Amino acid sequence: MGEETLEITLTVNGKLLTKSVNVRQHLADFLRIELGLTGSQLGCEHGICGACSVQINGSVVRGCLILAVQADGANVVTIEGLTETGEIADLQKNFVERNALQCGFCAPGMLMTVAELLRTTKLSNRRQIREHISGNLCRCTGYHAIIDAVETTIRARHGDN
Repeated sequence: MGEETLEITLTVNGKLLTKSVNVRQHLADFLRIELGLTGSQLGCEHGICGACSVQINGSVVRGCLILAVQADGANVVTIEGLTETGEIADLQKNFVERNALQCGFCAPGMLMTVAELLRTTKLSNRRQIREHISGNLCRCTGYHAIIDAVETTIRARHGDN
């Protein structure tokens, strides 16, 4: 007996797609395997590490906890899509300059989460930044460089250089 599939239609990074997907396939696997969008990483596969974070209809979600069929009709944005639009160019630059990337495994999920913070909050202090990224694990930086990069981006966007 074969795996059950369903046809879904969704927008990924601005492109409307219709695909037949296995009903048990997670969104992160669908994006990586079926669409070749490998920016979102698969870490814990339990929704704890945040490495697989993507946006669905403007909100950050864990791609390992959502089935691809649940994204039917949705607007999905991956790290590749955010990069293409230039929305996070300054944030990416500050991550590099502040050495907030190191191994880079957590970076896509971290950038997705921070982009949400930058879109939804006018000003954030270091405590608020920490709280917002608390669901994203990083084993390399100790978070100080990440907080510095986010704070630098916020200050630059609000003219507080």
